[in-house]
Amino acid sequence: MPQDLPGFYYDAEKNRYFPNKPRIPGSSSFSNVSPSQNNPLSSSLQATTLCPKTRVPASKLLHLRELNGDAFSYDRGRHSFVEEFHNLHASKPVVWRYGATNENLLRNIRYSALEQTQIDVQTLEGQMETEVLLAGSIDGSLSLLKVGSERHFDYGITHIPDRVWPSTKGDVESDETPPYVSRPAAAPLHMPSRISSIRLCEKQSFSTNNDDSKFQCSLITTLGSETYGGFVYILNLLEPVDFTSRLDRRLHAVASFNHTIWTADYSFNTAQAAIGTDIGVALVNVERGATKWVCRSKSDVLALQFDQTGNIVLCGLRNGAIVTVDVRENQERMFSRLTKLKIPYSSSGRSSQKRWFEIKGLISPSHTIHMPSSISSLVSLQSYDQYFLASSMDGSMKLYDHRLTKRGAVQSYGGHVNSHTRIQLGVDQSERFVMSGGEDCYLRLWSIKSGKMLLGEKFSDSVLTNICWQRAQRTLGKEGEIRQNHNCRAWLASEEGLFHMHWS
Repeated sequence: MPQDLPGFYYDAEKNRYFPNKPRIPGSSSFSNVSPSQNNPLSSSLQATTLCPKTRVPASKLLHLRELNGDAFSYDRGRHSFVEEFHNLHASKPVVWRYGATNENLLRNIRYSALEQTQIDVQTLEGQMETEVLLAGSIDGSLSLLKVGSERHFDYGITHIPDRVWPSTKGDVESDETPPYVSRPAAAPLHMPSRISSIRLCEKQSFSTNNDDSKFQCSLITTLGSETYGGFVYILNLLEPVDFTSRLDRRLHAVASFNHTIWTADYSFNTAQAAIGTDIGVALVNVERGATKWVCRSKSDVLALQFDQTGNIVLCGLRNGAIVTVDVRENQERMFSRLTKLKIPYSSSGRSSQKRWFEIKGLISPSHTIHMPSSISSLVSLQSYDQYFLASSMDGSMKLYDHRLTKRGAVQSYGGHVNSHTRIQLGVDQSERFVMSGGEDCYLRLWSIKSGKMLLGEKFSDSVLTNICWQRAQRTLGKEGEIRQNHNCRAWLASEEGLFHMHWS
């Protein structure tokens, strides 16, 4: 009989000793209990053959975790069991489509903006918190769609989803019922032109000791037309919503421009909106409606994002430049400065040339980045405030660090397909994954950390241009602490209609 050694156990089948390391960081000691009996993750893993990132068989992945704990080595690399587990499930989502009804209200609507939130709704049973979708379309219609588990609501039309992927029922790992979507009987609100952006305005609650917050309004912008420019609106969501009444009673314009409005973002700290136009960036105070220009550019601002402080705006231009604008400066002082940037771009089919590009504002040339073509989308990461994701219309997708812009991208994401469409990037709230549609009508999902593509599937016949991840739900723990439950759910929109994606 082999001798017992402190800190080790003997495996009779392999005829060797192994160290006693816990399966989960923080657990006390190794046990011979099977993984399926002691770990709820095991049953899900055993149903899947391979992990998409490491290509480790599920049985091997579990064995490595039993021997090494959360971190293990495989194929000359170091991997995390938790990360591999999340990547595995992200590679096998279930997708539903909300198809047409006799009224043809949800399908064939060409969506241009989409947001999801929780609001208070007045019903026949009283006031209750309900999940809703704010949906804007190319024709300027604005709709408030109710999301719920009940098939029939007391108003409007309920749309029943059909699963479009996986096509084979046996390949579906989750039997969870998808939510139903209902459109109120009241007609949608029609704006003057195409809705170019929808952003939720969040105001921190100081009346309680917890970290809870409440969405009190939504920032909505319209693109503009040949006869007039774009508008900036605020939609009141703080007061309970009655779906039988029209939205125009709680919508008011705060600013108008004689220019095209491509995009907008809202700063939680300063109660200001940054508006990206065809001539630069303007700041709008959403409470007073005061407007001031903080950046003048001869290239359209197609994408922008505030940093976490609300003092810096990251701007993506049509000519491929990504610049940072400090918005704290006095307006007159700011425009007394003229910053010239050397922007590389291709002209008339010739090779790339470097030409001077003039931009007015407090710009940092050392933090300027150049991508091969027009910027399509920008997303700043909250967990790592120096990092942001950017995509351009040639299909490039990259992760950058503000501190290392001269060294180029930190990470690249291959496989994205684009040539001229403003396709939105979607990042989940845990900031593990980034997702985007492509002009080939495929949906692709990458691991932000590794850059590996975990999913690439086609279930729509049109480009998925809008992505909206469901926001984390906050719950109280046993000791009164706030916990966040990050949902693996996303809403997708294309000219074909509305989609819902989920994995367990």
